[in-house]
Amino acid sequence: MKKEIKLYTWAHCPYCNGAKRFLDEKGLQYTDIDIYSNNELRRKLQEQTNHYTVPFIFIGDTFIGGFSELKELDFSGKLKELLQ
Repeated sequence: MKKEIKLYTWAHCPYCNGAKRFLDEKGLQYTDIDIYSNNELRRKLQEQTNHYTVPFIFIGDTFIGGFSELKELDFSGKLKELLQ
């Protein structure tokens, strides 16, 4: 069973949209949570991850970073490992 992928995004963020497009192209399902108007959740994510830009991407319970980190995980072959 694959781990759940969650993206915390803003609708007009090019990196968020890039991450969603990338996952779509890979055929990977994900949950997209728009946090543009949810300052409380955004602050909670920032405190939890020490990351301050969207998207916030989680695979299972593991925070992996943003779009650049997602692409790097795929390039290195570690994305498949994380999804198992």
